[in-house]
Amino acid sequence: MTPSRLRRLRLRVPGTLAWLAVTPFAAWAVARVAGLERGSFPAQIMTATPYAAAGSLLPMLLAVLSRKKAVTAVAVATTAAMGFSVLPRAFGDAQPTTGRPFTVLTANLFFGRGDAQTVVDLVRRHHPDILNTQELTPEAVANMDAAGLKELMPYRVLQDEWSAAGSGIYSSHPITQINGLFQVVGHNMPAVRMTLPGGAELEIVDVHTYPPLGPQVTQWTEGLRALPPGPSTGPFRILAGDFNASLDHAEMRRLVARGYHDAGDTMGEGLIPTWPAGKRVPPLITIDHVLADHRVSVRGYQVFDVPHTDHRAVLTELSLPAP
Repeated sequence: MTPSRLRRLRLRVPGTLAWLAVTPFAAWAVARVAGLERGSFPAQIMTATPYAAAGSLLPMLLAVLSRKKAVTAVAVATTAAMGFSVLPRAFGDAQPTTGRPFTVLTANLFFGRGDAQTVVDLVRRHHPDILNTQELTPEAVANMDAAGLKELMPYRVLQDEWSAAGSGIYSSHPITQINGLFQVVGHNMPAVRMTLPGGAELEIVDVHTYPPLGPQVTQWTEGLRALPPGPSTGPFRILAGDFNASLDHAEMRRLVARGYHDAGDTMGEGLIPTWPAGKRVPPLITIDHVLADHRVSVRGYQVFDVPHTDHRAVLTELSLPAP
């Protein structure tokens, strides 16, 4: 037997092994593309799709080495489907940058433990028009005001609580609370309306759905479906906060399709993870978002670490078209 023949034999992978490697990834790809995740566990693992997409390259290699056409075709289709689902988030869309700038900062404070000084320093440095906070406690309100937030953002609609349910919207412009804009399913989700100098009108919702854990997955689904759609006329609308969902969740994609674009996705930064921060492992998944209706352009997107909270803060710079 010639050496070249021996090398070919060594590199051949049994077809059964190739199928065993490819099948789980193929099932994952079908569930992701078709939006078939149902229940708590599938909803949780679906956030790992970017890692599954990268991991699907190994089964594809095994399939190619098996020299079996059927399993190779399935493997290639699987990797392609996952790639088309994930990779667009790494490439930005061209956006017009003319218009009135508007900046949104959102931060989940982890039962109020997030470092108040860091949050206020971000406000002082980047001058956001709006700060959305989740898991806002009365102590966190006092700590941020003591750090200077009261002077920087004197207008606020707060629904703080001694639990994860607390939320609050801070603003550098006058705001008015909106009641009845949508049915709140989840933690406190205040909504406000504001009129900027120049006449632009906006509606901002501080989003914090329940996580899809155990029986809460039903309320998680209902909470995402209940959020208001992006309007095509009237005040601009922005949803910002902790959605407990990634763009690999069908429910999140359906929400975006109801008249929004995701700021991170639009800027090619949609794969930057925001949770869990401050752990021994780095952040792994992206569940904190800023959604703006389609009339609003995205001009900048940054993510920042905040000590003592398990979420990273998200800062988004928007452009509002002239009224």
